[in-house]
Amino acid sequence: MSNSGIFFVISAPSGTGKSTVIDLLLKELPFLKKPVSFTTRDPRPGEKDHIDYNFISKQEFKAKMDKGDFIEWATVYDNFYATSLDYINKELEKGSIMIKDIDTQGALQLKKVLGKKVVLIFIEPPSLQELENRIRARNKDNKAVIQTRMNAAMNEMAEASKYDHRVINDRIENAVLEIKKIIDGHKK
Repeated sequence: MSNSGIFFVISAPSGTGKSTVIDLLLKELPFLKKPVSFTTRDPRPGEKDHIDYNFISKQEFKAKMDKGDFIEWATVYDNFYATSLDYINKELEKGSIMIKDIDTQGALQLKKVLGKKVVLIFIEPPSLQELENRIRARNKDNKAVIQTRMNAAMNEMAEASKYDHRVINDRIENAVLEIKKIIDGHKK
């Protein structure tokens, strides 16, 4: 591994499989670290504070934001999400290789701040129709929410050309393999 840290940021529309891809990469590449985000949303069943997210109030979030504690932050579906500036800088200095999913807005902010220390990877669905099918198959959302997610997906996909790498998730195994090759190429 290189002695200089690197931060791989994965972005993708909801339903594209980014969480599954990252979970598999973390299992297959034990040197990867996943920074824990801050969020103002409530924990979902099974989520643990300081492991899945650092759950804080909107007031605490705003205070941290005002102090400059975050390297990037974004509002997603009426909740705030952010990445700790201090944590990222310390890990990069140690030579850590990190991976995390961040929306396009936050990913592009990170690239501006950290430059070549950040590698942006955009995961795309095979098609918008396939993405909609995946979202519907989850059986979690009503028609209005599905439409909101599809509109957001089109906006996110419009940003894909700004990324260092683009990977189509037609099959999860193929996407993981392609991203492993990207990671390996940047470690050298």
